[in-house]
Amino acid sequence: MSSTEALLAAVRGRTGWIISDGKAGNETQCRGVFDALGLKSEIKRIRPGRLQQMFAPYLPVARAERFGEPGSTFAPPWPDFAIAAGRLTAPYIRALKRRAKLATYTIILQDPKVPLTTADFFWMPEHDRRRGANVLTTVASPHGFSPARLAALRALPPPDAFNSVPRPWVAVLIGGDGSSYRFTPEDRARLAGAVRSLAEHGAGLLMTSSRRTPPALLSAVDHATAGFPRFLWDGTGDNPLPAMLAHADHFVVTADSVNMCGEPAVTGRPIHVFTPSGGSAKFQRYHDALARHGATRSLPDVVTALETWSYEPLYSAADIALAIVERWHRRRSMLSGMTGP
Repeated sequence: MSSTEALLAAVRGRTGWIISDGKAGNETQCRGVFDALGLKSEIKRIRPGRLQQMFAPYLPVARAERFGEPGSTFAPPWPDFAIAAGRLTAPYIRALKRRAKLATYTIILQDPKVPLTTADFFWMPEHDRRRGANVLTTVASPHGFSPARLAALRALPPPDAFNSVPRPWVAVLIGGDGSSYRFTPEDRARLAGAVRSLAEHGAGLLMTSSRRTPPALLSAVDHATAGFPRFLWDGTGDNPLPAMLAHADHFVVTADSVNMCGEPAVTGRPIHVFTPSGGSAKFQRYHDALARHGATRSLPDVVTALETWSYEPLYSAADIALAIVERWHRRRSMLSGMTGP
């Protein structure tokens, strides 16, 4: 057993709380880290009051949640680890750290703009500028698609619906409007035209949308590709994303989602990025980092040939888990030395 495996073995099976604001993206990142640690995790949903929502992360947890009291959502016994993402959850980590003290190792993902003393460990994407002794940064965000899970998914036959689509398979992951990007009518037409040109050159389209996808955007892509063999998920049945990550030969992703761009990077297969209107310096740093790694290239408005390339797969959850467990072990060793004979 390697030293890394020994470190991880010492925490496998320990308890962990995922303190969740209910946002799927935040939960995905937290689950990815705890899965890599091998913890027995439990999701703790928060119920912030109106003032807490307005002024998060600065106000304390609402009294109505009875934090730490018997019978409440957040009652002892305290977990070995606790993790949270997003500004609404930061006060809960702060309250847990104060009450559990060294019994719980606390982790915050992303940057909710709180002091770095709020948690024992912070992970932030590399495109964020904040740094500190207890901060780790990586290019891609953590998620639950480990290399082992991906291998298991690839060992399964693809869904029957995929088999009516010719290869190479191009998974098209469609996002939507957000705080930085907006899909204008021109953007909708550009994406629809680019995806259609892929089909015209023989690519088989495996398409799925997100909760943020505007109906007009999905309709434009649907209409443009209706005459070609394709799979377009209608929201019923199992989410096809795991099968797409396992079996697609290429990916087309819209630039508006960090998770949507980062998850395919675990495959080592080409990721073509479509950029709608808007953007920000922070998003640009993220996309520049993925491009420097070799994972992504821009999607042309008209595809005349499907470029193929490869790169070292990105699986940040493992790097984050190892950094956490190393720091946890160091703290335990220090405490043991302080209390020993």
